[in-house]
Amino acid sequence: MALSLSSTVRLTSGFHMPLLGFGVYQNYDAKPSVLEAFKAGYRHVDSAQVYKNEAAVGLAVKESGLNREDLFITTKCISNTHGYETTLKGVDTSLAKFGLDYIDLFLIHDPHSGTERRLATYKALLEAKAAGKIRSVGVSNYGVHHLEELKAAKFEMPAVNQIELHPLCQQKPIVKYCNDHSIVVQAYCPIIRGKMDNDVITKIAAKHNREPAQVLLRWSLQKGFVPLPKSATPSRIHSNAQLYDFELDAEDMSNLDGLDRGKDGAISWNPVNAP
Repeated sequence: MALSLSSTVRLTSGFHMPLLGFGVYQNYDAKPSVLEAFKAGYRHVDSAQVYKNEAAVGLAVKESGLNREDLFITTKCISNTHGYETTLKGVDTSLAKFGLDYIDLFLIHDPHSGTERRLATYKALLEAKAAGKIRSVGVSNYGVHHLEELKAAKFEMPAVNQIELHPLCQQKPIVKYCNDHSIVVQAYCPIIRGKMDNDVITKIAAKHNREPAQVLLRWSLQKGFVPLPKSATPSRIHSNAQLYDFELDAEDMSNLDGLDRGKDGAISWNPVNAP
């Protein structure tokens, strides 16, 4: 089936997540950007407690006039808030800030709190899910051994793992593990934070008469990932959603796949080696 802006993926929780998300990292006054993203057709917004913009996202949801059931809202809890009681309290705080009755996806933002607190946090999120406050539970920046930790504890596996992912940093072992365990992979930094002056990327963009960012996002979609581009510029918000009237061919995909530099290609903090 051809991809479209309304394409979704079914999570192990049974809910459907739009394949293209809108990131709001470092966007403290996110309401105008989120409203613009809704105009452009996005229905998936990726926030976090530490981004300090859950309230702004919630206002955009309210002012958009869109049906809540048509939107997919994500947030995350950072390691310094991990723990059973703090996580339960944090879920309620996030719900209040968003002004929502439920959160579609709640992620453990990073694995830096250590095994005991990670597992306590995950348990709390599963309980919040059982209570109807969260629809799906996932993780972010988790490596294979962190996911194995959840399996060993006999917890249900996360619906999502959100990691840095683009042609220069493809994290193949983690991606394979997620694919093998039905964990959907979300890609943050999918357009390499604008650092796209690579000959392979620019040549493919010229070939298709597209922006380099569109090529990178299309690569991500065709790899089966869920890219989360972010921008506060209206023209770029719209451009980043215009991905469905062209397709990268096998040669394009192979050339982009060949850019992988492993850890050396990462541009963000990437705590997959956290103990």
